[in-house]
Amino acid sequence: CILNKREAFRRAFDGFDPQKIAAYDAEKCAALMQDAGIVRNRLKIAAAVNNAKIFLAIQAEWGSFSEYLWHFNSGIPRATSPLSDAVSTDLRARGMKFVGSTIIYSYLQAAGIVNDHERGCAFAE
Repeated sequence: CILNKREAFRRAFDGFDPQKIAAYDAEKCAALMQDAGIVRNRLKIAAAVNNAKIFLAIQAEWGSFSEYLWHFNSGIPRATSPLSDAVSTDLRARGMKFVGSTIIYSYLQAAGIVNDHERGCAFAE
């Protein structure tokens, strides 16, 4: 449902520009509640405005939102996760071969259990 409405959301929320969204007032929020192209939930609209403000604050604190995100894993891209580690360990204990955490992580992505492909990736949708 949400993916089918993404272009309407992009239009309604000014291209997802956090500066613009953070400045939304009651009038703009009321207009969004009338937009049939998006999910019209007052609390979700208010959350989008609130989250945009926090996003901008994080950018100001860290220099960029990317820097903030990367600090959680010491700037090292990951090809595994605690989930893929656990599944890999269990499968190996059951006797499977060539089921390391990286392979399992890729499998979990392909199965739709993990969906972290970047926009534009052939496997994103």
